[in-house]
Amino acid sequence: MTNNTDVLAALTKILAERKKGGDGDKSYVASLHQKGLNKILEKVGEEATETILAAKDAEATGDTKDLIAETADLWFHSLVMLSHLDESADSVMQELARRFGVSGHDEKASRSQSKTTHH
Repeated sequence: MTNNTDVLAALTKILAERKKGGDGDKSYVASLHQKGLNKILEKVGEEATETILAAKDAEATGDTKDLIAETADLWFHSLVMLSHLDESADSVMQELARRFGVSGHDEKASRSQSKTTHH
C-alpha cells in the first residue's frame, strides 16, 4: 500500500466482499456480519473503552504503542459497522472534508439544531 487512501480503499473492498459471502469459520469479518449489528456494536464499544484506557496509560507513561494498536482496532470495527449498514469510509471522509473551514463550535451547534428539528 502506498498511501492511506489505498489502505482505506483496499479495506473497504475486503469488508464488502466478506459481508457478501465470506465464510464465518474462516473470516473474522464474515463471522461478525453473520452475528449481526448488535455483535458489531458490542465490539465497537469494547474497542472504544480499550482505546480510552490506552490513552490514559499513554498520558501517564509517554508510550503510545498500545494507544495506536487500540485505535486501529476501534477504527477497524467502526469500518465493519459502516459496511454492515451499507456505508463506507468514503462517506465519513466526505463528511470530514465538508467540515473543513467550519468552526467546530458552529458545526456542533448545527448538528444539535438538526436533531431537535427532526424529532
